[in-house]
Amino acid sequence: MNDLPVIAELLIAALLIIGALFSLVGSWGLARLSDFYLRLHGPSKATTLGVGCVLAGSALYFGLTGTASLHEALIAVFLFLTAPVSAHLLIKAALWLQPGRRPEPPPGGRRAPPP
Repeated sequence: MNDLPVIAELLIAALLIIGALFSLVGSWGLARLSDFYLRLHGPSKATTLGVGCVLAGSALYFGLTGTASLHEALIAVFLFLTAPVSAHLLIKAALWLQPGRRPEPPPGGRRAPPP
């Protein structure tokens, strides 16, 4: 077993615990909040930060033990690029499907047919 400095072990443990707590709060928000728009904040904000902390703790541990790889960095890049984009697209789709909402004209100037 590799011996890590105590401060490194504490930092890794803190990152993992903080990440787990943020993921728990995000998941709890997804299950408990009332409507779609509120429920979307759980996975897109808190859970993303939670997974980011867990990835940072994992990267720190494997970096200090000498078995570092790019897996954590690639997962973090993929997560931080796709989570906001998917949340934005889900919100736009939900706004488009609201009854009584007229669609905005596309950037080219042509109007979309009414639903």
